[in-house]
Amino acid sequence: MLVKQAQNMGAAMILYGLKTCDTCRKALKSLPEAHFVDVRDDGVPSDLLKSAHATFGAALLNTRSTTWRQLDEAERQRNPLELLADHPTLMKRPLIDAAGKLYLGWGKDVQTALAG
Repeated sequence: MLVKQAQNMGAAMILYGLKTCDTCRKALKSLPEAHFVDVRDDGVPSDLLKSAHATFGAALLNTRSTTWRQLDEAERQRNPLELLADHPTLMKRPLIDAAGKLYLGWGKDVQTALAG
């Protein structure tokens, strides 16, 4: 619901992450104009997940997360998009949609591109 509102308001930048994630908080502090969407509460639109997976591939899955470690081997073998739909906290964070261009994580390259 909030995602649709952000898109309808013409939000130039949407940051998808977790409100408890330190990296997401740092990114949001550097990008005050960004609209924040908590993936645990609101999820990620399936079309955006498809685009992100096409862009970032396996890097979209955070295989170092607690959620990943709790999955059994059969779960880990599932389609990544289905896994992310069922367990949005598996997504590497933040995923940033800046007017249609996608960025993943908050490394120096993303910081330079978005925060200047």
